[in-house]
Amino acid sequence: MGGGALMTPALVFLGIPPTAAVANDLVAAAINKSVGAAVHARSGSPDWRLARLLMLGSVPFAFAGAFVVDAVGSVEQREAFLRLAIGVALLLAASTYTLRIYGTVFHHWGRGEEGEVKVRVAATIAVGAVGGLLVGLTSVGSGSIIMVSLLLLHPALAARRLVGTDLVQAVPLVLSAAVSHVIVSGITWAVLIPLVLGGTPGTFVGARLAAWVPGTAIRRGIVIVLTLTGLSLLKVPPMVVGATGAALLVLGPLAWAVLRRAHGLPAFTPHRGDPDLGDLPGPRDPHERTPR
Repeated sequence: MGGGALMTPALVFLGIPPTAAVANDLVAAAINKSVGAAVHARSGSPDWRLARLLMLGSVPFAFAGAFVVDAVGSVEQREAFLRLAIGVALLLAASTYTLRIYGTVFHHWGRGEEGEVKVRVAATIAVGAVGGLLVGLTSVGSGSIIMVSLLLLHPALAARRLVGTDLVQAVPLVLSAAVSHVIVSGITWAVLIPLVLGGTPGTFVGARLAAWVPGTAIRRGIVIVLTLTGLSLLKVPPMVVGATGAALLVLGPLAWAVLRRAHGLPAFTPHRGDPDLGDLPGPRDPHERTPR
């Protein structure tokens, strides 16, 4: 899940103007993503054909994002436009993330073997263009919307290659968006430096906790947080936001239980080897030691 889906709205709620939040989050993301991409590039996991096609669509559209925002009008109009765009992008990210979980668990997306993948050229470029524009406008979309679009287009793509491809193509995408926002809005060092300094230990702690915290709880929490944050940015009344959160918290597990039963799985009691366990979108390594 792309950090911008959580970081940008958090900065907005802290009182930072949306234009500054998007610009500085993109610059910080460009630094952080480069590390992960370098690791995956060295391991040979990316599908370079897919990555190049995604970049072909995403880089120019991501660069255009800041100029689109700048052309909206006055400062107040730009801030209002960005709040609306970020809210819509968050709801879209929550929806695609839910779809990704459903497809992975019940239709085995991303669980294919290593090997050749039939690339859909035009559709892949279009996904890059849409994802790039969303990132350029809001900094949301690289790790959530593009990822599930790749799964929809290439469900047989192995999880390892999927993650590597997304990380590698995201670096020039985010760099392009960051450069255009720096040109238009500049950098707020008081925002950027804490983001960069906090990102490294935060990533380390998150990686250490990932093996111990139940994946289902994390994924359900992400969907709920993205949905409620998106509704809040769209200025939905607090009572409606609260009721939506309560409904997702109570009805979400029930709906998931019904789906599990419909696919022949236990409703509430995951067993070892259950597709609900482990990281998305691929299964655990069979040789990996399970924490006790």
